[in-house]
Amino acid sequence: MSGEVSTRWPAHKVETLPWQQQVRGGTREDRMLRSVDVTIPPFIAGLDYAPSLEEMLASEQALLAVAQADTDAEGHSAALSRFMVHSESAASSKIERISASARDYAKAIAGNKGNPSATSMVAASRALHELITTVGAAGRFELDHLISAHRALMADDPTESDYAGRLRDMQNWIGGSDHSPRGALHVPPAPERVPELMDDLTAYLNRNDVPSIVQAAIGHAQFESIHAFTDGNGRIGRALVSAVLRRRGVTKNAVVPLASGLLARRDEYFAALGSYRQGDPAPLVLLFARSARVAATASRETIARLKAMPADWHKELKPRAGSVAELLITAFYNHPVMSVREIDTATTGTTSQAYRVIDQLVDAGFIEEITGRKKDRVWAASEVIAELDDLDRRVQDAMRAPR
Repeated sequence: MSGEVSTRWPAHKVETLPWQQQVRGGTREDRMLRSVDVTIPPFIAGLDYAPSLEEMLASEQALLAVAQADTDAEGHSAALSRFMVHSESAASSKIERISASARDYAKAIAGNKGNPSATSMVAASRALHELITTVGAAGRFELDHLISAHRALMADDPTESDYAGRLRDMQNWIGGSDHSPRGALHVPPAPERVPELMDDLTAYLNRNDVPSIVQAAIGHAQFESIHAFTDGNGRIGRALVSAVLRRRGVTKNAVVPLASGLLARRDEYFAALGSYRQGDPAPLVLLFARSARVAATASRETIARLKAMPADWHKELKPRAGSVAELLITAFYNHPVMSVREIDTATTGTTSQAYRVIDQLVDAGFIEEITGRKKDRVWAASEVIAELDDLDRRVQDAMRAPR
């Protein structure tokens, strides 16, 4: 597909609408506000953007780094993919000021809902996994894929569950106050425009004649500009980036934590989204390319560490083939956070032997009990939990370093 070629992207148009905000439970008005300026993204399905030489070189370097990391994960894809999804989702949540310790995150993975931020981060992991899985299997984007991912993200949110998996039917905005867009950073188009804009976006995302990083950056910015849902747009929009790379065949085994790079450059990231709305995708393309390259390079070190973990455990415990110890080593590699029930399932109910091995693994420092309870206990692979924070730190340090 080809269309209008431009070195600059069409700027958003501005439309002035009477202000009367529809909110849950009725209508609330800001009596000092008579109208609101909303921005309307262009239709992009048939547009072609001509990236600069700098953008193309940065994108090619990023794709090479991502492909190398993905190849490193081959053969260990189930365990490593699960870890990388958690890493990307945690960083994406932190961009929204949703943060929890790695330990609380691990508890939430095991089903403990005591920390709302950690629970929200786990929901972001489910949404990311849902989107890359459905898009990857279909080989294309459908609106239903994004809706299903949003449902996975918001289904357990006490304030948003009624709106989970639904395109918005009310005006929303970024910034401002809860009750008024006065002073908002961005006011997206009116809700009646959303379905047509989303159909146009999915058509753009299904093109194969656009460079992958450019497509991911522009697709993300367009989604953020449409702001299709009442909440959760940032996390779904960043999940969209990983889904683009999966659909285009750049990744098959892993997800690179590109969001960690964006987190390190949060202000620059939001400014780049603003530049996109003014008609210039270049800052966002360059930022995405750099974040993907840095995240992929750091991920290769993490992948090597995680792949070495079972061998280290075998060396320490020297398990017999088919023994409970060998079963648990494999189980904790594939599922680094496990409850009593999951351990019983993994060891086919050989409870007494299993807990002797658990004690050995704890004494060796490979796993730790993370609830502090005597009942309904949960164990986590210590190295894996620590690596979540370490990978995020290394990506952010590299992104903050002088270029």
